[in-house]
Amino acid sequence: MSSLTAYDTIEQYLSAQWTTTPLVFENFDTELPDDPAHFVFVEIYGDSFDQESIGAEPRTGNLFREWGQLYLNVMTRNGIGTRLARQYATALVALFQGLDIGTLTFRAASIGAGEPGKNDGNYYRMTATIDWRRDQ
Repeated sequence: MSSLTAYDTIEQYLSAQWTTTPLVFENFDTELPDDPAHFVFVEIYGDSFDQESIGAEPRTGNLFREWGQLYLNVMTRNGIGTRLARQYATALVALFQGLDIGTLTFRAASIGAGEPGKNDGNYYRMTATIDWRRDQ
């Protein structure tokens, strides 16, 4: 899981910028409606923390970097095709492309990276993945 700093930065920015559908963040209790409504399920992961420089005194003066991914699982009603899911995923990626927010830099992005869309009950899922890094 990502650091609290990365999570808070992404959650606050995304919540302020995305109003097209509801956002559901990981581990929140959410009731799905009987009539499926589009939403985005957000997962924020940090893969590693690594020291990027050496020699500073004190040691904490060195650059440390956290790497991670933002998974934006676009959930649309099953059986309506993929165009709307692609539209939402593309718009979500555009919110982060080339963006620096505080200590976070957003880098490469993909729609469906290594995983095609998938039917999941009453929903179809298409995932936009955005790589990020945080320097401290």
